[in-house]
Amino acid sequence: MDGDVGVGADPLVMGVRDRWEIQGLRGEPWPFMAICAVGRLNQLLNKALDAELRRLDLTRTGYFLLTTLALMPRGSARLSTLGRFLMMHPTTVKLTVDQLEAGGLVGRARHPRDRRATLVAITPAGRERVNEAGLALEAPGGALAPFEGTHREVFEALQPARLAAGDVETVEPGAG
Repeated sequence: MDGDVGVGADPLVMGVRDRWEIQGLRGEPWPFMAICAVGRLNQLLNKALDAELRRLDLTRTGYFLLTTLALMPRGSARLSTLGRFLMMHPTTVKLTVDQLEAGGLVGRARHPRDRRATLVAITPAGRERVNEAGLALEAPGGALAPFEGTHREVFEALQPARLAAGDVETVEPGAG
């Protein structure tokens, strides 16, 4: 079969590839194998990420929300903006903000120009927790150690497919 570059002795690849033609399946096995590989990698990364975040008393959703706020120009954003950026249901955003607020990691305020909107702002403690998480995710002995040195390569390999699928969210300067 064509395209043997980089497959090595990976049992997922070899098992599917070897059986694809034998079972009389049409087309190439690569779409199926790509989906399986991304799904499996997602599960492995999430398992490792959850292990690290548990030590910092954070959920994955809380980590994503806090880090997103830390990246915002003013450290704050509307609840609706967070939901859109994180691709989360508004109820999930609100419940996550409730948990983070109870831990002193974020605060809420009315939007200064839109009375209907609520702003969520990262606190100094929240910013410190984001920094702790960032260092923990890079730690040589941590749960993500098997991925050490490959984070950028993984991102760059997946980015073209992600963008081709329409995952584009622009951030306007000063958005929030």
